[in-house]
Amino acid sequence: MAGRKIRVLLAKPGLDGHDRGAKVVAHAMKEAGMEVIYTGLHQTVQSIVNQAVQEDVDVIGLSIMSGAHVPISRKLMAMIREQGLDDIHVVVGGVIPARDFPAMKELGVEGIFPGGTPFDEIVDFIKRAVTGHQST
Repeated sequence: MAGRKIRVLLAKPGLDGHDRGAKVVAHAMKEAGMEVIYTGLHQTVQSIVNQAVQEDVDVIGLSIMSGAHVPISRKLMAMIREQGLDDIHVVVGGVIPARDFPAMKELGVEGIFPGGTPFDEIVDFIKRAVTGHQST
């Protein structure tokens, strides 16, 4: 990891057509020194996993506004386990009610960032998850 930027695949799974928030978060991650690969809208979970492998990412970040965060996370985490990609960290942002946090954590989602989460909080979480240190 030393000398290499943290690589994040930022994806918009499913039929959700709103990506302004994802693009703003991607910009904040880039400003923090991360390399961000944005997949664009309407991605399947399989294509997200395939792209994560191809791009050799440290983090998969899903942006979900549609309310389908639990089933999409369930499918993603199952594919990650099936393919032995347990070293990839998974974070999810968007419209996610607090009542769903425990279910998502149980699935293996490490970070959950509902709308309005400060960018520094997202960036710090990812840096800690990947490098094991607090960012400066």
